Amino acid sequence: MKIIEGFKLAEEVLSRRTSTEFYDNSLEPEVRQIIDEVRGGGDAALFGCTLKFDRVKLSSLEVSPKQLKDAYRQVDKELVSALKLAADRIGSFHRKQKDMLAKPVAGQLIRPLERVGVYAPGGTASYPSTVLMTAVPARIAGVKEVILATPPRPDGAVSPPTLVAADIAGVDRIFSVGGAQAIAALAFGTESVPAVDKICGPGNIFVVLAKKLVYGVVDIDGLPGPSEVVIIADETANPAYCAADLLAQAEHDPLASAILITASKRLADEVNQEVEKQLKGLERRAIAAESLQKQGVIAVVADINQAIELANLYAPEHLCLMVKDADAIVGRLTNAGCIVTGESATVVLGDYVFGPSHVLPTGATARFGSPLNVLDFVKFTSLLNVDKASLKKLGKAAAAIARAEGFEAHARAVEKRLKAD
Repeated sequence: MKIIEGFKLAEEVLSRRTSTEFYDNSLEPEVRQIIDEVRGGGDAALFGCTLKFDRVKLSSLEVSPKQLKDAYRQVDKELVSALKLAADRIGSFHRKQKDMLAKPVAGQLIRPLERVGVYAPGGTASYPSTVLMTAVPARIAGVKEVILATPPRPDGAVSPPTLVAADIAGVDRIFSVGGAQAIAALAFGTESVPAVDKICGPGNIFVVLAKKLVYGVVDIDGLPGPSEVVIIADETANPAYCAADLLAQAEHDPLASAILITASKRLADEVNQEVEKQLKGLERRAIAAESLQKQGVIAVVADINQAIELANLYAPEHLCLMVKDADAIVGRLTNAGCIVTGESATVVLGDYVFGPSHVLPTGATARFGSPLNVLDFVKFTSLLNVDKASLKKLGKAAAAIARAEGFEAHARAVEKRLKAD
């Protein structure tokens, strides 16, 4: 990994407003064409796009109950138990958040969305955890119908672990379609795929651009980019643990970012050595190596204060604190999707089983964004009960403001009621 020394140089390297490489808009015309094809062609377009892009000829778009049942026979019982444990913990975490909404403030109605679409990447790899992290919070929020779209494998089937996770999470319907065409189907609907109110979940650049283009027709959770982690570590940190967590993010994708910030040059060197050592035994070594070579950074700064400033500047998806007194600095870390502390701190537990959703703001959007949560699946309606007392108290002020803005009819609508009273 590249080691840089000094705050100024680190500041230059870690300053960003967005992940411009990932959000390259040059692919937008192609994605827009796919969306138009699905919007106009419905199911036929989905079959055609799946054959063209995934090289899979489907006989049906929707996963049948039998396929769902058969999936359990193809998944190791230990994995089924692990997925159930994760679902329970995710549900417990988000149930507490829902309880906070049980007593809304006066003048406010809170209702769940009617139908939500969740997208889980698939094809060459499966992500059952993403199904849990999106569908479970939706269910806890009270969403009436949850639809899953996920790409088929080369044999045309959906990954069994993904199907099991969908069943555990309470997904209502599953469609074996992926990419921009899946997002278009969820947004506009086809003969088979129902149109939804919101689309959630990560995906490749085609999926992200499709979500961007259909926003407004439907809501979206955000535009998630490549995974990223910042580790702040002091001289007490275990170099092997630091290296392991850096590699855990780097193996996601060549565009993933793994960053260590420390005031200890000794630790920086030891972590760098550990990364090289641990890299050798990884199945996804080539991906991790490319990520670390292109985006990996170890920044050596003067003290913990500079480390905090850099972390806030970078606004990472994951922020892991491997320092002696993490609690003392958590309050000063203002921009992060998820902060991990504790003597056994590792981002990986948060990825799968700790409870909060792992769908987090990336690309510096943690400056204003939040993790996926129950609030993403409800809508707020203001409720105004205008009685005579409130009309008398507020009417003249409303009319004055209306006239100042040039809206005479607004003012008269109030004044007619005041005169009648």
